[in-house]
Amino acid sequence: MQRLYDFIRRHPTGVDCFWAVVLLGLSGLSMVGGPASGLERVAAVPITLGLCVVVALRRRAPEKMLLLAIAMGVAQLVTGFGPGVMNFAMLVIVFTVATVGERWASRLALVCSLCAAGLSKLRWQDEMPDTGWPEQVFIVVVLTVPFVLAWVLGDSMRTRRAYFSQLEERAARLEREREAQSKVAVAAERARIARELHDVVAHNVSVMVVQADGAAYVMDAAPDQARQALETISSTGRQALAEMRRLLGVLRTGDAQESGEYVPQPDVDQIEDLIEQVRQTGLAVDFKVEGTPRPLPSGVELTAYRIVQEALTNTRKHGGPDAGASVRLVYFDDGLGLLVEDDGRGAAHELYEDGGADGAGHGMIGMRERVGMVGGTLDAGPRPGGGFRISALLPLKPAH
Repeated sequence: MQRLYDFIRRHPTGVDCFWAVVLLGLSGLSMVGGPASGLERVAAVPITLGLCVVVALRRRAPEKMLLLAIAMGVAQLVTGFGPGVMNFAMLVIVFTVATVGERWASRLALVCSLCAAGLSKLRWQDEMPDTGWPEQVFIVVVLTVPFVLAWVLGDSMRTRRAYFSQLEERAARLEREREAQSKVAVAAERARIARELHDVVAHNVSVMVVQADGAAYVMDAAPDQARQALETISSTGRQALAEMRRLLGVLRTGDAQESGEYVPQPDVDQIEDLIEQVRQTGLAVDFKVEGTPRPLPSGVELTAYRIVQEALTNTRKHGGPDAGASVRLVYFDDGLGLLVEDDGRGAAHELYEDGGADGAGHGMIGMRERVGMVGGTLDAGPRPGGGFRISALLPLKPAH
């Protein structure tokens, strides 16, 4: 049964042709007695064939078939070939045009439906029983009802199809929007992970390289200092691995909840430990907190820590061997201020203004992205008298 239904849906014109042949056979049986006059006999065959063609091609060319049906109706009125089984094609084409035809064709079909019964009554009035005008009006109304119902049913199906088409279009649009949002979310998550990896790797590896160079330099002359440097390298490496495990954990499903090995996100309280770690590499850092410390949103805490971490890493990279740095944290009523300065050689213009040349300068890009995500402002550039300055203002929005 399903195969038959699928075949009918795939071959609508073939099904219409089948019903046209059936209509032609029934019309032939109804004309066995033959029309009375010669003109009717001449018109019977072409009118019947024309109406059967209307049924056969109604879905391929509904507007043209409507005009053909109207022409056959007019031919019946002119020749006197009375209504018969073949006129069922007019009901079919009215329904079809109201369903899938152009709007002008649908309106024309409705007008013809309202006029057909009245015209038929006037044309063949002599062949009908002699009754009063109320009975005649009643007969016209009864004959008009099927045509009007066919049009109303077809127009309702048109409206229903348009509604479902809008639903399908809306669903497709929502699906495209969901895919776009998913791509944006994936890109944002990749950028976040890239920033975190850059901050973790750049800072910790920089510390390890400086300590390793120092240990190699004093290995023979000061074994105790070399041993201390190696211990610093070991602890820094463990910290880097712990943070990288935490970052990579977001790429797994449920691992972060099932395992307790991931360290928490760094916050403002850990800035002092960060500065102490930097001091052990030989960089002199002055640290001061102004205002009254208080709990901050987690996003602001992480952003402040990463800005200080990246700024001090850049000082070690670009400041020169004798550079010193200072870090200021200022708690305002509505924000947290950060000021990181050094008296070194500074950085090349393209590293802090254009985002880096040949792939360099991603740390400054990451800082600007972090500050932008919490709604803050960042200013970076050379400071008067030499060196480099990074200042940021992070608004203290409520943590969600």
